[in-house]
Amino acid sequence: MAKTTTPTTVTTTRIDYAATLDQRSKVLILVGVLLGLFLSALDQTIVSTALPRIVADLKGIELIGWVSTSYLLASTAMVPIYGKLSDIYGRKYVLLFGITVFLLGSLLCGLAGDMTQLVFFRGLQGFGAASLTSTAFAIPADLFAPAERARYLGLFGAVFGLSSVIGPFIGGLLTDNLSWHWVFFVNLPLGIVALGFIVAKLPRLHSGLKPAIDYAGAATLLLTVIPFLLALTLDKNDYPWTSPLILGLFAISVVGLILFLLIERWAESPILPLHLFRIRTFTLTALIGVTVGATLFAAIFFLSLYLVNVLGVSATSAGTTLIPLTLSLVVGAMVSSQIVQRTGHYKWVIVGGMAIIVGALWWLTTLTPDTSIWMVRLRMIVLGLGLGPSMPILNLAMQNAVPRTDLGAATASRQFFQQIGQVVGSAVFGAILAGVLTTTLSANLAPIQAQLPPELAARFDSSALRNGMSAESAGGEPVDPAVKIEQAIADQFAARREVISRALRDTDPAAIAALRNDPQLPAQQKAMLDMIGSLPAAAREQALSQVLARLDEAEQTARAEGRALGRQISVALKDAFTTSVTTIYWYAIWVALIGFILALFIPELPLQRSYGQDLPPMME
Repeated sequence: MAKTTTPTTVTTTRIDYAATLDQRSKVLILVGVLLGLFLSALDQTIVSTALPRIVADLKGIELIGWVSTSYLLASTAMVPIYGKLSDIYGRKYVLLFGITVFLLGSLLCGLAGDMTQLVFFRGLQGFGAASLTSTAFAIPADLFAPAERARYLGLFGAVFGLSSVIGPFIGGLLTDNLSWHWVFFVNLPLGIVALGFIVAKLPRLHSGLKPAIDYAGAATLLLTVIPFLLALTLDKNDYPWTSPLILGLFAISVVGLILFLLIERWAESPILPLHLFRIRTFTLTALIGVTVGATLFAAIFFLSLYLVNVLGVSATSAGTTLIPLTLSLVVGAMVSSQIVQRTGHYKWVIVGGMAIIVGALWWLTTLTPDTSIWMVRLRMIVLGLGLGPSMPILNLAMQNAVPRTDLGAATASRQFFQQIGQVVGSAVFGAILAGVLTTTLSANLAPIQAQLPPELAARFDSSALRNGMSAESAGGEPVDPAVKIEQAIADQFAARREVISRALRDTDPAAIAALRNDPQLPAQQKAMLDMIGSLPAAAREQALSQVLARLDEAEQTARAEGRALGRQISVALKDAFTTSVTTIYWYAIWVALIGFILALFIPELPLQRSYGQDLPPMME
């Protein structure tokens, strides 16, 4: 007979902090938690701006992807573990530990002497930051009953929105005026203030449980998640999907998952309590979180590709162009929270948000190379209004449905599934984009390449252009193909002028031999080379002037033809990127539609007015 997974080891009475703490104390605690969450969210956006300077200084461009990947691996894998530990030991202790580790990692990142050290210390940062994201969303559930909690949840969306807006700006400011080291050092004063708030004002906030720690569950969870994330995030140019390494990592992950599920079934206090999946709201919000995570990544990352490669904004400007999406996400989070607070109903707010996401993604599929930047921003605003309610209200619905003793584990698990959605979305959508982009570019460029000299056609091969024309410029500004072709033509004619001048003016034997072997030189001019040595200097100058005049005419014609071909390449490139990005949005629509359908089945449980019992007032 299978052992039940419902926890039975409650040995102490949990303090009802929602009833015992006064409003002023709650607000101060919330400020400290939001400051810690802002610290973690800011770090994810501030570092990206400094990466070019970091690579130039530390000389390790082959490891640039791991600066983010190491952080992601550590933070995602640890989220559910911290969530469960916070239920056992209290949110305060886990939060203090996490912030301390995060600040230590920040200090070491700022002192890193090479890219290998930076990658390792970024992983340490992620290890600490996971405690911030896992416990921060659970603390409002400790401080406020569900019926009162909704008004505060919008603040958490606002923190992420604010960090997205000011992070790249602060990162650029610190990098340009101080050094990239301060991108990490700036965390220290902010973190110390957050620690002060938490030490002085935050109660223990624990579940009242005294079970054994699920070490085996934690180990097998790491064995499941880390190989899975590595398989998704490793560069597929170096390690294709069918390579032994990727298949081996997936196999290890599957074995880890089987062991994890077996261990969690029998554990006294599992890291991820499997009985939570019997609660329909928890299961549905976790699955919807996966779709929201994937959709959020598709919306932001692939829209940046469109802005840079189609509309021609710089990579830096693309970040600020996304501000309308961020601000509307904040507005959506705040407004939806107030609606739930006033009405007491959350289901149709979630459904409405998912419907807006589906509609906004469809609108994004209508992007063309001629769409104005203002119309793109309008689409962003609509998408942000849909994404805004998804995170805070999904948390509220889930927290209202699970037992109080599992709040930390349940909240962290929902966050975990959302982060998994982001990683899976980045891998799957990225593979789709690469395939569509390569195919479309090859088809668009084939007739144009046929009109170019082989050496120039090679510079506009689809494999070279799929990274975008901005990759051709060290400054990140997009390069116009017409300018590139015209410059190549100008260089060729300049080299030709130099050879002709040395041959006709200076009677240079090497230059004369080069012209004789030039298949493009007319036979009449080659015949003149045989007598060039016997001509007086004045005659040679006159001949040179005539040849250079004809060369000028030929260059003007070649430049005009080059500009026309360059414009065709530019159109082909913009069309290929537009087609690829809109294809991603078509796929994202189906992902969001799944989330919308799942939201229709979320039970509308009455929001609890107090914590008089551990279970929701209405069972599912």
